[in-house]
Amino acid sequence: MKSPKEVVQDWVAVYNARDPYALIELYHDDAENHQVAFGAPLHGREALLESFVSFFTAFPDNYTHPLNIFEDGEWAIVEWKGGGTFLGQLGDHAPNGKSFILQGCGFFQVINGKIKFQRGYIDKHTWFSQLGIPVA
Repeated sequence: MKSPKEVVQDWVAVYNARDPYALIELYHDDAENHQVAFGAPLHGREALLESFVSFFTAFPDNYTHPLNIFEDGEWAIVEWKGGGTFLGQLGDHAPNGKSFILQGCGFFQVINGKIKFQRGYIDKHTWFSQLGIPVA
């Protein structure tokens, strides 16, 4: 069985391939993903898959590069730098071709080789400002 660090390394590779269907295979059926800047967490693979499809549609060239990956027990933590170009619809916001570069951090609880819980931290103001989206 893969370690949490190995699962997160796989997650980064699949994320950078922008394949939401391969990405969702890394999660438990009842996984939770809480991207703190965006409010309430998502629950279950169906909700997670929908969010991945939507995000990769809005940012088809999105990428993330790990700066550090740490492991402690059933947890892996990745500090990353990434970016992309706003080329598809994002919620109520029409694409405008603007690009962004961000740094952030993600925490992944890995149980039996799959992600059970994920929490991510980004600076929403910096991200939306680069994209020309009002920060509510």
